[in-house]
Amino acid sequence: MWPYHPELLETPVPRYTSYPTAADFDVLPACHYRTALERTQGDVSLYLHIPFCEQICFYCGCNTGKANKRKRLESYLRALHREIETVAALLPRGTRVRRIAFGGGSPNAIAPVEFLRLIDALTIQFNIDEPVFSIELDPRTMSREWAQVLAAVGVERASLGVQTFAEHCQQAIGRVQPEELIVQTVDWLREAGVNSINFDLMYGLPGQTLEDLEDSMHRTRVLGADRVALFGYAHVPHIVARQRVIDATNLPDRHQRFAMASAGFGYFLTHGYVPVGFDHFAKAGSDPLAAAATSGRVRRNFQGFTDDPSDVLIGLGASAISSFPGLLAQNEKNSGRYRMKAGDGQLTVTRGIHRSADDRYRGAIIERLLCDGRSRVGARLLAEVAPRLEPFIDRGLAHIDREWLSIEPDGLPYARTIASLFDAYRAVSPRQFSSAV
Repeated sequence: MWPYHPELLETPVPRYTSYPTAADFDVLPACHYRTALERTQGDVSLYLHIPFCEQICFYCGCNTGKANKRKRLESYLRALHREIETVAALLPRGTRVRRIAFGGGSPNAIAPVEFLRLIDALTIQFNIDEPVFSIELDPRTMSREWAQVLAAVGVERASLGVQTFAEHCQQAIGRVQPEELIVQTVDWLREAGVNSINFDLMYGLPGQTLEDLEDSMHRTRVLGADRVALFGYAHVPHIVARQRVIDATNLPDRHQRFAMASAGFGYFLTHGYVPVGFDHFAKAGSDPLAAAATSGRVRRNFQGFTDDPSDVLIGLGASAISSFPGLLAQNEKNSGRYRMKAGDGQLTVTRGIHRSADDRYRGAIIERLLCDGRSRVGARLLAEVAPRLEPFIDRGLAHIDREWLSIEPDGLPYARTIASLFDAYRAVSPRQFSSAV
């Protein structure tokens, strides 16, 4: 059991899938994004955002809407096809796409044939070289036809939004999916040749007990999940309006949440998984992310922890974020405005931030602390954060050896808080972030 120091977890902190974070973005002219595309070199990765779900869950903070309005969905897909053409035309000749990820929302909220048309468009417009395909899936809307399409495309990695197997928790968060649905989905995916299946699980859900979480983790392991992401539910109804349906008085308190996170880490660590950070796990000996974690090759980007070595991630679709060494750029969030701009052949970026040399330096430190638990820090920056680091060092959660800052095993749940000490943008209101555990 990790030592619990609530005073060190009081301030909400970012998840740091980028640095600076999206909360620090400002208005960005699309021409800056155009320049970044035109100067891109080497291999790149693509992320396509499908902001639709058949059913909207109460807890979800993603930019997504219901897929029941066919005309709106079809209009969005037409705009996405046009954006694919526009962006691909700006990349230098010879730029190769090695990874393609589909997220949302739920990509399987669209029809399988529509997914195939997107794959065809990507193949025609981009220089795709033996790519690794990954996709997020909703078990509630999975079908055999979808599995057959994934097999035809050669999708190797899939992530399932499981969250919990406890029926009363499912009811409370608006995501009712009997275990049979998840079992069927896993079976279909294995038959389709998907060799890495991730389960997203959550703790801190309304009415959830430690026993509920332990049962969900056990079922996850028995079903053979290759990866597990164990997220703490962030209750921010002032930001995510749909969360107002959730009864906040029924949520586990901070001490219970911490105990759940600790139990989750201990469970997967002792059942054949390699920890990646403190809340992600990959099956030892078989999953590429486990091998990357063991050899120090884990990266962190807008998909979370990854073994993707590319420094360029191009986001396509409403609200998608692109990442370049010197620039972070986000597409228009509003689906209607996105469709108008993309449909006219315009770049749809509206917000972002240029990454200064200092941003990149601090971002590298934050990334290594979260991925490896240690980072080399220059004397000047170490002196700057030393007073704020002192409480963590005094409690044995971290230590400094010359220019190296290391997080101790007991300090893993405090990793995001420790990393945030290097964030020069922390004047942003903490209400925009989630609790560290």
